Amino acid sequence: MPTLLIVEDEAKMRRLLELNLTEEGYTVLTAADAEAGLNILRQEKIDVVVTDLKLPGMNGLEFLQAIKRTHATLPVVVMTAFGTVETAVEAMKAGASDYVLKPFGMEEIKLILRKELDVHRLREENRSLREALGQRYQFRNIVAQSPKMQEVLATVERVAPTNSTVLLGGESGVGKDLIARAIHEHSRRASESFVKVNCTAIPENLLESELFGYEKGAFTGANTTKPGRFELADKGTIFLDEIGDVPGSIQVKLLHVLQDRQFERLGGTKTLKVDVRVVAATNQDLRAALEQGTFREDLYYRLNVVPISIPPLRERKEEIPYLVDYFIKRFAEESGKKLTGITPAALRLLMDFHWPGNVRELENIVERAVALSSGTVIDVPDIRLDVAPAAPASSAAPGSAPFPPDGMTLEQFEDEIIREALHRAGGNKSQAARLLGLSRNALRYRLAKIGVPDEEEGGKQ
Repeated sequence: MPTLLIVEDEAKMRRLLELNLTEEGYTVLTAADAEAGLNILRQEKIDVVVTDLKLPGMNGLEFLQAIKRTHATLPVVVMTAFGTVETAVEAMKAGASDYVLKPFGMEEIKLILRKELDVHRLREENRSLREALGQRYQFRNIVAQSPKMQEVLATVERVAPTNSTVLLGGESGVGKDLIARAIHEHSRRASESFVKVNCTAIPENLLESELFGYEKGAFTGANTTKPGRFELADKGTIFLDEIGDVPGSIQVKLLHVLQDRQFERLGGTKTLKVDVRVVAATNQDLRAALEQGTFREDLYYRLNVVPISIPPLRERKEEIPYLVDYFIKRFAEESGKKLTGITPAALRLLMDFHWPGNVRELENIVERAVALSSGTVIDVPDIRLDVAPAAPASSAAPGSAPFPPDGMTLEQFEDEIIREALHRAGGNKSQAARLLGLSRNALRYRLAKIGVPDEEEGGKQ
């Protein structure tokens, strides 16, 4: 069984923790101050440290820093009084794994310790991750042939059986929802509900009632009691997509749920408890949001237990042929078309594109190509890439997207942009391609569509 080190200067609290955690099956060692705790760490193999922040002599933060100098990966849970949450956040920044506010129940500390041991085991296993990548990880509906995506799936396989909170990061369209579902389907909760909440799709004034439910009469139109998404996900997994866009008032309540797994419905007074695993996702830089004050530090550290970053498609282009093949088969089957694949020239066009919309954009392009195709294979004329270079400063407000002028179709607008880029480049097609963010072959294809000859000899290239 794991060995715990409890560092607490209050003898009664130290003894209470020792008795309860020994009954739980742990081997428990105790110390009354940081110096004694460091001495034990030098002599014994410890799996988790639980320490008070207020200690005689060396305080809890100094103790934590001393631990991290010699035991960088050792999980440390800090205990602190209710009124000193800021100190707990400082401890999290210094390397603490989690914190618990006094007074706390024994079940709460037991739950935290189980979680920390799960995460510690995961991190220890990940030391040999590079060697383990010789094994190919496969998950339903996920195409992952690149080393970067294999690393993501290896982490998923290790974290899925635990109850640890996972924070998925990555650009829009990389497939965070598929990874979240894979975590659920390979967890002990797979037979229970998987509830997805897109935090940007729900108006701010409705988000609280959607997440936590409401009681009858809580507001005008609340004619019945309605359970929220957390209740619906009880015993299962809740996936909070675009968590970075949650307003501050809801962040407070989310923090409460993550800490205690309990909440009240809107307009209610009864405290409800749930057993739910949280997976969150964001395409924002939450650390930047912390600096700007738009995202709570304590909530961030509660969410960022196991971070998984999903690379954009442009960093794993070797997967494009496999993704294209997967999408062609799927859409051909759905549409009843007899498509057998894609021509080398069409595939080269897709490989050369920069894919700002990632896998979701590739999926849409292939679906469109399948719909337009009249043969047995997809060819260059079937592929229509979405090209949207920045509009001139005079024609659009700051931060606005380029938009076709009145009376002009999107295809005509695209043709005008290509002609303008060629004009600005003085007829140099390589330079025009760079201005548009295209490969030269992709530009040549578009020029041919609008009737501009590709003079290989004698003209400006």
